[in-house]
Amino acid sequence: MEHITLLIGIVIVTALVFDFTNGFHDTANAMATTISTGALKPKTAVAMSAVLNLVGAFLSVEVAKTISGGIIDETAGIRPEVIFAGLVGAIVWNLLTWLAGLPSSSSHALFGGLIGATVVAVGFDAVNTDKVVMKVLIPAVAAPLVAGIAAWCATRLTYRLTKGRDERETAKGYRAGQIASAALVSLAHGTNDAQKTMGVITLALVAGGVVAPHADPPMWVIVSAGLAIALGTYLGGWRIIQTLGKGLTDIKPAQGFAAQTGAATVILASSHIGFALSTTQVCSGSIMGAGLGRKGGVVRWSTASRMIMAWGLTLPAAGLVAGGAALLADQGDWGVAAVAVLGLAVSGAIWLASRRKPVTHEDLDSSEAGTDAEPAGVVTAALQAVAPPPAGPLAAAVSPSPEAGRAPAAATAS
Repeated sequence: MEHITLLIGIVIVTALVFDFTNGFHDTANAMATTISTGALKPKTAVAMSAVLNLVGAFLSVEVAKTISGGIIDETAGIRPEVIFAGLVGAIVWNLLTWLAGLPSSSSHALFGGLIGATVVAVGFDAVNTDKVVMKVLIPAVAAPLVAGIAAWCATRLTYRLTKGRDERETAKGYRAGQIASAALVSLAHGTNDAQKTMGVITLALVAGGVVAPHADPPMWVIVSAGLAIALGTYLGGWRIIQTLGKGLTDIKPAQGFAAQTGAATVILASSHIGFALSTTQVCSGSIMGAGLGRKGGVVRWSTASRMIMAWGLTLPAAGLVAGGAALLADQGDWGVAAVAVLGLAVSGAIWLASRRKPVTHEDLDSSEAGTDAEPAGVVTAALQAVAPPPAGPLAAAVSPSPEAGRAPAAATAS
């Protein structure tokens, strides 16, 4: 076996940078609803999520095997610079969607980047199309639907079981349940998303002749990937947390508990069988399902439609960026250096743009965040016609006024 070369070292560092962006991009998956309902303060929530992401990274390597020897044929002449180009494409797309506050899929950004760079540098034959369809595309469509239906059913059941009880009393119990379910989502996220970076690093080691094909990720790879995603999670992706917690629908504690439990179940089951699905899509689908599951609940379809468009664009957009990077990196050492410089320049420009209107954890303590009024839309109106919001004395409990909503928010912020 060869020693790790400078190029492989650069690829490993770049993969860990992607893992870091994955962490703060996907913090919202576990903690958006927990923060929005006041179950946990923002900084406490992301700290807990970071620790459990790290723990989850050690629970399985099935998804890592899907990445390192599944979607890309590791014996087809994949070179480290190709993997480097794919990672650059994924990082750029992650940062762009973070700037826009859109919970797009970090996983699909990675898949798109790797596939785009591989197709340009090696050809379509190096992509295992059947694995891409079975373990990426089908789960991409099915997982959010399954999670959304599960969350809808769980929400309906939850409200039926607590019918006639004071919502403020049951909310306390559901907030406690949210903490447990958010912890489970964070653990599940570590078992799925941290492994993707492990798989990429292992693929780079195979391409460089450092480890044998089809090998499991070395322990140092598991540890470094777990630490990188945990650090990114701790810093918190406040823009995306704001979108999922308040911008998509108004979540009550019972809905948050149902959404997180459904999402965690889907993610853990997928990790067990090696499906490298998008945890972002699963959690977003769960939140929409929970939003529709409460009588009178409203999903903000303009936000949802922008988010779904971003899902559809992620694979091809990251692939195009990575394909261009692969063309440049294929020119030799100067090409690799140029890709690195351009990637740093674009990332720096995105970060500077984000400073014009920063979003911090303090913004999430405000009851005004993400609560701009929006028409219910055709879908929500139709659902409300079937299950209209309650009238009379119960209306205040289910759909509190803005003044009532500010009181708990103020208490949380204090």
